[in-house]
Amino acid sequence: MASDPSEASGSEPVRSVEIELKFDVDDDTPLPDWSGMPGVASVDDGEVRELDARYLDTPELTLGYAGYALRRRRGGPDEGWHIKGPRIDGARVELGWPLGTDDEDVPEAVRAAVAHVTDAALGDIARIRNHRTAFALRDATGALVAEFVDDHVTAVDVRTGIERAWREWELELGPAAPADRPSRVAFFDAAADAVTAAGGRPAASLSKLGRALGY
Repeated sequence: MASDPSEASGSEPVRSVEIELKFDVDDDTPLPDWSGMPGVASVDDGEVRELDARYLDTPELTLGYAGYALRRRRGGPDEGWHIKGPRIDGARVELGWPLGTDDEDVPEAVRAAVAHVTDAALGDIARIRNHRTAFALRDATGALVAEFVDDHVTAVDVRTGIERAWREWELELGPAAPADRPSRVAFFDAAADAVTAAGGRPAASLSKLGRALGY
């Protein structure tokens, strides 16, 4: 699951591992039926979140080419500064810090965390606003198996001024998700079947930032 930067202490970030599936959907695609998902006993009502994120990098996209994404995001339970690391075997490590009182400049602790990639000046490369509805998929004990989000995204490539809009779904594993690889694969296979049945399809882009920049 995504980190909660409010739990960070001083310059030490909250660390989490993000394992998710992404799907492209049309504006009128109905939500999937999760009733056949292994280990899922109930689905919470949707929680609406309004998210507004600035993404930063060098003019040469040094962080992006190294597999990193740096953002400052307002809204949602994990509001704050985030660094996502390179994708390894389907997973990304995410670090999170709170916004603090002055959130316009990159905090020193965040800057230090990407210094091994670049020490060049960082500036805005994209702004991504997202009307999100989040659904918690829970097991019989009420523990979180996964979070499914229905995202309506509007993004601006700050470098060119080009605006793009789309709808996508994400399914991210939670603390009660299958722990072993075969069970995890079976869970994701069942999720892909449910999404396909609803009219979704595998995402053409691996990230919102990539899509915002036209990749």
